[in-house]
Amino acid sequence: MTAKTRELQGTQGAASVAWRGSVLGSVLLMAGALLLAGCPKKPEIATGAPRAEAPAPVPEAKREPAPAPAPAPAKEPLKDAFFDFDKATLRDDAKKSLNENIQWLKANPAVQIRVEGHADERGTNEYNLALGDRRAKAVRDYLVAGGVDAKRTSTISYGEERPFVQGHDESAWKWNRRGHFVVVK
Repeated sequence: MTAKTRELQGTQGAASVAWRGSVLGSVLLMAGALLLAGCPKKPEIATGAPRAEAPAPVPEAKREPAPAPAPAPAKEPLKDAFFDFDKATLRDDAKKSLNENIQWLKANPAVQIRVEGHADERGTNEYNLALGDRRAKAVRDYLVAGGVDAKRTSTISYGEERPFVQGHDESAWKWNRRGHFVVVK
């Protein structure tokens, strides 16, 4: 090794140590600043200041009774009819619900209803609108065959646009394939 090489290595080593030392010092300085800035201030405690007194309790005789809770909203009188995937034929459980709906509609002859046809999110928008329309008409036709005046009913299809349950699996889709009732008047 030449003297010049030793001299260069010695200055590089010293520069490297100096550089590491300045970086280490900068990191420690920043960490200390963060610790001091990040510490919350202690809350000020007032000493000797008068405290506000709690309000006097109301005597039992003057207390008013709590208002009665609001009555629960009336249960929807008409039950939805649910369908199998890609079908517009009424299932047995849907027919049971629709028979109960027919009885209620006969007992309330002034009520007019709209049957909304719905589908799950599978399929195109156009296909699901057509499927929802077939479902709404199947429900309406069953009601009319059961003795409900057709003039009291109307139908509309929403396809997949108004899901009852959000989700992307069968546990949600089974609730979205339905004929839904809305009391119009």
